Amino acid sequence: MFKLLLFLFFLGLVAAENGLDGWLRYAPIPFAHKHHGHIPDKIVALNSTESSPVNTAGLELQKGFKGIFDKRVKIDDRIHGRHGKGGSSVIVGTVEQYANAGGKADVPSLGNDGFWLDICGSTARILGQNERGALYGAFEYLSRLAQGKISDDTFASNPDAPIRWINQWDNLNEGGTHGSIERGYGGYSIFFDNGTIVPDLTRAAQYARLLASIRVNAVVVNNVNANYTLLTEENMDGLARIADVFRPWGIQMGLSLYFASPEELGGLDTFDPLDERVIAWWHDITDKLYKRVPDMAGYLVKANSEGQPGPLTYNRTLAEGANLFAKAVQPYGGVVMFRAFVYDSKTLNQTLDWRADRANAAVEYFGELDGKFDDNVVVQIKYGPIDFQVREPASPLFANLFETNTAIELQITQEYLGQQCHVVYLPPLWRTILDFDMRVDQKPSLVSDIVSGKRFNRKLGGYAGVANVGTNTTWLGSHLAMSNLYAYGRLAWDPSSDSVEILQDWTRLTFGFDPKVLHTITKLSMDSWPTYEKYTGNLGIQTLTDILLGHYGPNPASQDGNPWGQWTRADSDSIGMDRTVWNGTRFAGQYPSEVAELYEHPETTPDDLLLWFHHVPYTHRLHSGKTVIQHFYDEHYDGAARAQDYVHMWKSLRGRIDKERYEHVLHRLIYQAGHALVWRDSINTFYFNKSGIPDDAGRVANHPYRIEAEDMILGGYLPYAVSPFEAASGATAVVTASNSSTGTAEVELKVPDGKYDLAVNYFDLAIGRSEWSLSVGGREVGRWEGDSEYVLGHAPSPYIDGHSAMRITFENVWVRNGDKLRIVGQADGEEPAPLDYVSVLPVGVVD
Repeated sequence: MFKLLLFLFFLGLVAAENGLDGWLRYAPIPFAHKHHGHIPDKIVALNSTESSPVNTAGLELQKGFKGIFDKRVKIDDRIHGRHGKGGSSVIVGTVEQYANAGGKADVPSLGNDGFWLDICGSTARILGQNERGALYGAFEYLSRLAQGKISDDTFASNPDAPIRWINQWDNLNEGGTHGSIERGYGGYSIFFDNGTIVPDLTRAAQYARLLASIRVNAVVVNNVNANYTLLTEENMDGLARIADVFRPWGIQMGLSLYFASPEELGGLDTFDPLDERVIAWWHDITDKLYKRVPDMAGYLVKANSEGQPGPLTYNRTLAEGANLFAKAVQPYGGVVMFRAFVYDSKTLNQTLDWRADRANAAVEYFGELDGKFDDNVVVQIKYGPIDFQVREPASPLFANLFETNTAIELQITQEYLGQQCHVVYLPPLWRTILDFDMRVDQKPSLVSDIVSGKRFNRKLGGYAGVANVGTNTTWLGSHLAMSNLYAYGRLAWDPSSDSVEILQDWTRLTFGFDPKVLHTITKLSMDSWPTYEKYTGNLGIQTLTDILLGHYGPNPASQDGNPWGQWTRADSDSIGMDRTVWNGTRFAGQYPSEVAELYEHPETTPDDLLLWFHHVPYTHRLHSGKTVIQHFYDEHYDGAARAQDYVHMWKSLRGRIDKERYEHVLHRLIYQAGHALVWRDSINTFYFNKSGIPDDAGRVANHPYRIEAEDMILGGYLPYAVSPFEAASGATAVVTASNSSTGTAEVELKVPDGKYDLAVNYFDLAIGRSEWSLSVGGREVGRWEGDSEYVLGHAPSPYIDGHSAMRITFENVWVRNGDKLRIVGQADGEEPAPLDYVSVLPVGVVD
């Protein structure tokens, strides 16, 4: 009976939601009325000003009590009761404010931003080392209540690292256009529009609220590929408005700088960091910014990478460039985050130089500069040596800077990892890096301890997360992707946090208490990174995406033969980068000796990084006993099959999650299932064609249920050779004869009478909205539109390729032997209604 009541309660909570509140919904908990005796009668907020984080904490507690328990609790600013405990109240403030108000408590030592939480019945004390810490404590208290954790407890919590920043990659976009977001998949910028700061910063304040709840303490609001116009007087005034809406949430604002601004904006004839005029110009700009934003966190600088200007332009060192800004912000307590993502594609030539390797760049540029950076400079290092791949070793630069502050850069936005259209829960990936032991001087040297400053006794360090939220109510473009933003804050505070526990906290806060919802999202999410790795790129080969266009769909050939350095060196006999010291690029030698020795030999290198470090024949035997090529085939089939399961798993939650969010996630999972098949076939076809080695299971290039569009009876459709060839089944699609005409493709079905799933693979380009219809035996089965560029959000493509490949499936269609299957495509603009193939599948079968 109790289980039935609980289930009915869950159903009663399924109300429409759009995701805007994220994990801060404060939804009613089961049988909330039974807990009213544990809820304080009042809130005492020991705030100094209305804009203080402590005042914010009081208001947030009031909002939480109303939402979770439907109880209105008044806010006071004075403590009543014996010993300063305040009776039935929750007291929130700093340790100092509490003592000044007459409160007494045996509070343990708290670090900067730390808090102490003491819960006893209907009384709670939330004391922070500073006001920001008090707000963090309030959010922790509310998180417990919102998850139904109504129990007494006393504990202190301190951050593992002082820097817990977010990097937004937002662009100003002049000329009447909305502010765009580089590698953002959730709409336009919440900060910028038409070259200036948006007039309405409501969404910026809502974002600050979300970030404060996960203990992020600063946001760099603009793209690392910065625009000097951000430093105009008008925009500096606008930046002050952003800082004003951040401040009540304990969030400091930071800025990305364009290194050549003194020349482009200031009218100087140089941006040499040692030129006195340049130094004076930057000091003047910094003074103007801090006059407007006294608590500005500091600067983020990308220099001399991917065409950006920097100190190397004048033969100055990167340290001299970083120190220019460090000296300017030092009087204000500011920090300079200087990115280690520095490489020059013009110097990379894999054809002429076997030892050329972009992965070497970070240590080559920064290793000799250790100890030459000012104390308020933090070198911001991407977690791997290349660029946010599905699997990379930890960057060896972490083990080469002993006298320099460092931070790890993690990408929350899924640039190479499905761009929020494929679910990929990232904390397990991050933990492989954070938990990696560099063994510096043969001593324990976890990456997490290095970036926190503990290992080398540095005062600064921590985390920078690239989180490109936009105006979409889902923030990141996908409801499930928000688990990554939540988890980033949790891990930046405590990198030892368990990935499953973080996920389940987020799930309860976001979707409620239904145990089936919790189990399903946990299983799906924890499986998602290994699954994505399986059908994109495994054995350390990197994500085999198109690195020359959108970093999204499959294009393994794009990895090689270009100067960008994400190479696989695949030929007809062998594959993988030789990064050994004895015969390769010598990258392995950048690690401390114990790690270097591990990676130097195929026998000791873990299989999941084999092709990162070694060039081996396709027939090389892995530790599993499989050959490299057979592993490729098997993993891509297994990964694509798992992606199909996600749809069924999510459908089991129908009625347990509100319709809007349920349908939104379902649409993306169906898309992912189809695109995973595109990935599977593209990668397997490419390497089968290159190696000539067949799949032991006979699956590759063998699709018994598939009917190629070019083999159908065509009217108004013409065959089209697709490039890259592996992006289309049989390397060929069909397109309409013109960009405004209609095409038909027909075939007589030779199948037993019965129900079938009809899957159509087509291409949806970003330059039109073509329309298609499918009929069987003269009966229309369905219609659809090429509108994915509007409803999905990933980097769209104007080409017929692995980015634009799509799949739509019509289930349980009655088919008679001899029925004519007919597809009609209507071109639109420059989109010629492309078709790839049709699969006539027994129900439940995936080709």
